[in-house]
Amino acid sequence: QVQLEDSGGGLVQAGGSLRLSCVASGPRASNHAMGWFRQVPGKEREFVAAIIRGPTRTYYGNSVKGRFTISKDNAKVYLQMNSLKPEDTAVYYCAADERPYHYYESSSYDYWGQGTQVTVSS
Repeated sequence: QVQLEDSGGGLVQAGGSLRLSCVASGPRASNHAMGWFRQVPGKEREFVAAIIRGPTRTYYGNSVKGRFTISKDNAKVYLQMNSLKPEDTAVYYCAADERPYHYYESSSYDYWGQGTQVTVSS
């Protein structure tokens, strides 16, 4: 069982930056693929970014390409968010799976953090 603890959310003005962090613990935690998803009330969880090992590859949702960067350091994963927009406002969740079938699908991940709120004001 892998546990995830995500943090780093907050309130920021449009154009600003935030860095989210997620710490994974448990068996083989550092070997898992890691992803970030976000969700607003009434909508499905949206893929934001993923980082896959062997060799390391990164993937991004279309709405965040060029603005967000995912990185990993052993069992920690980060999401650097720049040029934030009001439409980036959501609860952001860290996710992990040893072998996600589709990195962009939330159903492919077995483990989830509790979520951290990001609010971007206009």
